[in-house]
Amino acid sequence: MNYKVINTFKEKHDNDRVYKAGDPYPADGFKPTKNRIEELSVKHPEYDVVFIKEDKLKEEKVKKNKKKE
Repeated sequence: MNYKVINTFKEKHDNDRVYKAGDPYPADGFKPTKNRIEELSVKHPEYDVVFIKEDKLKEEKVKKNKKKE
């Protein structure tokens, strides 16, 4: 699954990497847990924002490329 950052945050599980709005998530070489993706995909209780969302456009491109192979 591909995700896109919608609010800048520091990923405490990826050596404090800063993900900025518009960046893909996760960065190459980092594999977040399903739980971490869930935490970032819903409104954070302290900050009152969502940090990532599914990148459906990128997902469609990946599917199209797999069909061509």
